[in-house]
Amino acid sequence: MYRSDWISPLGRIHLTSDGEAITGLWFEERKQCGKGNVPGDGTVSFRDRGPDPDFREAESADESFALQKRCPVFVQTEQWLTAYFSGHSPDFCPPVRTSGTPFCELIWQLLPEIPCGETRTYGEIAREAAVRSGRNVSARAVGNAVGRNPVLLLIPCHRVIGADGRLTGYAGGLDRKRALLQLEQRNGRLR
Repeated sequence: MYRSDWISPLGRIHLTSDGEAITGLWFEERKQCGKGNVPGDGTVSFRDRGPDPDFREAESADESFALQKRCPVFVQTEQWLTAYFSGHSPDFCPPVRTSGTPFCELIWQLLPEIPCGETRTYGEIAREAAVRSGRNVSARAVGNAVGRNPVLLLIPCHRVIGADGRLTGYAGGLDRKRALLQLEQRNGRLR
């Protein structure tokens, strides 16, 4: 496993990869994923998960570059994030690999179908999941699956809202959810 940190306008983002795809993307404060040791000077660091169970921070810029080069999906993801936070709609998505229950996987496949700058309710997602699965699906079950999304932003769970239009739970915090939706709407659903 590989790990990288990226500084966004909304705070530090942690990335993990299996070397081929992004397996995790979360804001630093997300309690479920832990914080890890990160530098305080605002630089991006790359870590390699080797035989040692603890992540090892790169000791030099050359080593950071070498770790980054070994895991090019981080470069793709950082390009995607840079475009996104600059108000542009990236015309690509880095490869993502999730590992969840079949139900969670179904919900995570539906979320990227929500157009940038738009929202859907948990109930609307539940109805679509029911159509695709042929089974009854509750809004609460959708909420649980959305809350387990391991790859924030790339799987845009911030676009899911309550039935009454209120913003509800987001692993990155409701202030970030609001900011992400405002970014998308302010930029004309991103250019």
